[in-house]
Amino acid sequence: MGRFDTTRWSVVLRARGEPADAHAALETLCRTYRPPVLAYVRSHVFARDNAEDLTQAFFAGFLEHAWHAHADPERGRFRSFLLTALKRFLIDANAESRALKRGGGCRLESMDGAEVAAVSTGETPEHVFQREWARTVLSAAFARLRVEAERADKLTLFERLSEFLAEPPEQADYARVAAELHLRQNTLAVAVHRLRHRLRELVREELTETTANHGDLEAELRALREALGAVMR
Repeated sequence: MGRFDTTRWSVVLRARGEPADAHAALETLCRTYRPPVLAYVRSHVFARDNAEDLTQAFFAGFLEHAWHAHADPERGRFRSFLLTALKRFLIDANAESRALKRGGGCRLESMDGAEVAAVSTGETPEHVFQREWARTVLSAAFARLRVEAERADKLTLFERLSEFLAEPPEQADYARVAAELHLRQNTLAVAVHRLRHRLRELVREELTETTANHGDLEAELRALREALGAVMR
């Protein structure tokens, strides 16, 4: 059995029906990657008050109507499929709101101050989605790394060194923390290196759950590196 045969997205693509394991896998994916969807909605054309409701409605439709049944198993990136489905959903929602407006109902509001500020930075909704997707993947991997440290009875050391996982520390930082922890600088440097290496492995594992083959995994890794920069180097 190949490494992608039992990942969550591969299970969903292979089932295409309503088996319990496929439905549970899809629910997990939707729950995990809710933050980038909400960020996209907020940065697109809708007010904050509407964003939560629209996000909830999107995922309800995604699960209820089995939109994943239209995904191409040969092009199996959950991120890409999710974003495409979200764009279609918002187009339909906007068309419905305009129809309600013509009929005297309420339409979807434009962005509030926070969303206007986000757009003023020059980021497109797609960039916002990609950034939040990357953060979600990193957060999931970081949480797993923390659990591993706790199980190894190294949680205190992990929490002290976690500030060095996003950006490589300067030599002065090594000296300061090594003195605080009563460790040699070389020992501390090795510990940081190992944690950063393991974090990259866990990020890769998280992305494997949302892809169906090696090519898609590598493409997702490239996209993630663009969004996260130093974290993945």
